[in-house]
Amino acid sequence: MNRYPAWKYALLVIALLVGLVYTLPNFFGEAPAVQVSSGKATLKLDSAIAPRVEQILAQAGLKADFVQFEGASLKARFADLDAQRKAKDAISAALNPDPADPGYIVALNLLSRSPHWLTALHALPMFLGLDLRGGVYFLMQVDMKSALTKRAEALTGDIRTLLRDKNLRHAGITRDGSGVEVRFRDRETLAAARSLLLDQLPDLQWLEAADGSDFKLAGSLKPDAARRVQETAITQNITTLHNRVNELGVAEPVIQQQGLDRVVVQLPGVQDTAKAKDIIGRTATLELRMVDSSAEAAASATGNGPVPFGTERFTDRDGSPLIVKRQVVLTGDNLTDAQPGFDGQTHEPVVNLTVDAKGARLMKDTSRDNVGKRMAILLFEKGKGEVVTAPVIRGELGSHFQISGRMTTAEANDTSLLLRAGSLAAPMDIIEERTIGPSLGAENIAKGFNSVLYGFAAIALFMCVYYQLFGVISTLALGFNLLLLLALLSMLQATLSLPGIAAIALTLGMAIDSNVLINERVREELRGGAAPQVAINMGYERAFATILDSNVTTLIAGLALLTFGSGPIKGFAVVHCLGILTSMFSSVVFSRGLVNLWYGRQKKLKSVSIGQVWKPQGDVPAKT
Repeated sequence: MNRYPAWKYALLVIALLVGLVYTLPNFFGEAPAVQVSSGKATLKLDSAIAPRVEQILAQAGLKADFVQFEGASLKARFADLDAQRKAKDAISAALNPDPADPGYIVALNLLSRSPHWLTALHALPMFLGLDLRGGVYFLMQVDMKSALTKRAEALTGDIRTLLRDKNLRHAGITRDGSGVEVRFRDRETLAAARSLLLDQLPDLQWLEAADGSDFKLAGSLKPDAARRVQETAITQNITTLHNRVNELGVAEPVIQQQGLDRVVVQLPGVQDTAKAKDIIGRTATLELRMVDSSAEAAASATGNGPVPFGTERFTDRDGSPLIVKRQVVLTGDNLTDAQPGFDGQTHEPVVNLTVDAKGARLMKDTSRDNVGKRMAILLFEKGKGEVVTAPVIRGELGSHFQISGRMTTAEANDTSLLLRAGSLAAPMDIIEERTIGPSLGAENIAKGFNSVLYGFAAIALFMCVYYQLFGVISTLALGFNLLLLLALLSMLQATLSLPGIAAIALTLGMAIDSNVLINERVREELRGGAAPQVAINMGYERAFATILDSNVTTLIAGLALLTFGSGPIKGFAVVHCLGILTSMFSSVVFSRGLVNLWYGRQKKLKSVSIGQVWKPQGDVPAKT
């Protein structure tokens, strides 16, 4: 009756071992480390940087616990702060011979002290949020009106080009906020223009109106198109912010959308607010210029002479010098989209570019006169330019064209990302900022840990005194629940914050409710005269429906917080929902496994240790 099959015990043992392995990394603390990341938009790190850094450390007489390349950065962990500082200086001097033009960002960081065998199992600690580790918090608002205005300006140029190409005369094109107005002298021309614009510009909706002696077409973005423009603007801004934050060497920055037009930026471990604001708020611009292919430029590129008048020297992606004319053909303001793709004939990776009407005219005129020559795409940041790519013009270009040149698929993706996210799609203003010191974060960790510890101890004391052996089993189940919850958070690489610690404390109180229901149900069966084995079985079975109902309703509330909440509320909801799932498993399955292990094999069980059972007959207490 009260026996588990062997596979259920095996399942519990596996769950216990997995919980131990994935919870352990959270108790090793952090060690000083050095992080190396790209300091230029056109420089991408790969695994080849690891042996190079190891060689630098060896030459400096330093030994790291490990050096590993992960994601887009390299991290080296050291035993103490002194070795960390020396390593930072050695790596910076070797990787950045010109301090005025650093190609790599070498930053101090912290890494988990977990042993390598745990890391090999991908057992990693939870990330600590801003309130536990300290750092900088920004709440930024995106100017969506500017994004729509910018789109309307691009459409104004497109409309002017379309009407001119079809020889449809107009009396003026003006932009009215995020809309466009086109005036005509006669209704016939208006009708022809309206048909053309509806066909060529499906994102716009048009209304006819009289304007004195003229006829007017008023165009505005359709709701779906306006929403896409706003979504694209905030997505591009978030991508750009991620690229910029890499320079700060932040291990786990939080950059996420909040509401329709706001972005939250959390930089744990960063204390220099001015530096963070400088990097986040800076601007980057794209420029398209022609490469000088004259003999004088070729001689200058080989180092045999000065650069010709009206040109500048840059470095191509392969490291060779490139002489580029100062005259700008096109800027990033004219670029509306950049997407990776494949050439229809050669099937090689390419980047497909789209420019507005003004850009299309410029590209058409320039490319027609320079077929077979190279055009450089430059990204300027902090006054310094980098060559993204310098393709050869194969033919006359228009509003849609592609760039190629022995690129891999990854390089095409990276190049399109650089072209799209070189600058912010819409201005952003910092409407809230705050700095949390590391000492306050350490104090928050201590207080949060103590609250969970004291809460667990108080619950354990009460349960053991009031329910005796069943209380001990309930306490073990509660500990198992806490172990599983921490393991799940670590496996998901969640970011733990103060609201998350509050959710853990709340989970303990809610999880023990299930065991209280089970224990009281067993007592009720004993009061009714049931045999101990029957009372245990009926207690668990009849309490399960109540436990399920209460947890499902609480889970619904948690999912609502997770869906509609943001920031700290969402952090609380994640831990809360996971805690409900682990408490269901631990309070029902694990606790009954222990009860079955202790009492299940006793065929002639006469009593159970579950505290005082008050029988109604004559109000005479009986202890079982």
